[in-house]
Parts: sequence; structure tokens; C-alpha cells
Amino acid sequence: MRLIWLLLLVPFAALAWVPFYNRISPEAFGFPFFYWYQLALVPITSVLTWIVYRRTRHDR
Repeated sequence: MRLIWLLLLVPFAALAWVPFYNRISPEAFGFPFFYWYQLALVPITSVLTWIVYRRTRHDR
């Protein structure tokens, strides 16, 4: 198993551990932490997925 695939576990673990982000403060642009944390993970997940795709596509 390639270690690059473990990058996909980062966003999964970040969202699976709800007590970490189940709070209101700090706020960003008027959004509570609970919302902007999840919204910030959308582009992070996209970039990590792209990295894994690019690295594994060249293995074939």
C-alpha cells in the first residue's frame, strides 16, 4: 500500500472528530467556528484528493 493514500484520511479524521470543532468561538467573518471549519476543509480536501490522484496516476 502506498503511503500517499493516507493523505485522504486527513479530512476524514478532521471531520469525524466532532468534539474538536463543536464550538462557536473563534468566529471568522461572522461565522462560528463550527461552520467555517467545515467550509475550510472543502478546498483542503480537494487539494489533497488532487495530490493523491496526480501521484497515483503516474504509477500505471
